[in-house]
Amino acid sequence: MEPVTAELLMALASGAAGAAGQSLWERLRGLVRREASAGEGADRQAAEGELVALDEDTGNTLRARELADALALRARQDPAFAEALELWRQEAERVHSGGGGGDMHQEVSGGTQRNVVFTRDVHGSINLD
Repeated sequence: MEPVTAELLMALASGAAGAAGQSLWERLRGLVRREASAGEGADRQAAEGELVALDEDTGNTLRARELADALALRARQDPAFAEALELWRQEAERVHSGGGGGDMHQEVSGGTQRNVVFTRDVHGSINLD
């Protein structure tokens, strides 16, 4: 398993990766909290504390490193958490690098078009009247 980097954590916590990054940050919160409540030990509680601390100060490199270390420690001690974290990390890396829903390029040419809509990340209804 590759470690979750402090840079990736800071980008997601700060919202730099857009809506997809915010969604991933929320999923990490859920993963940390769900796994923390299921297990025992200070290492499980430490990751949740570090996550909250980075959430409050998204530009703090030290906090991001401490969260990355806490996640790595928990992953070494809990195979189920390690598996879930690895899947999360892979998706987060794709989004952060632009491969998981980055920029769009669309082109309309020739003739007359009506009701052309380009969109991405729609959260709700679209009505064309």
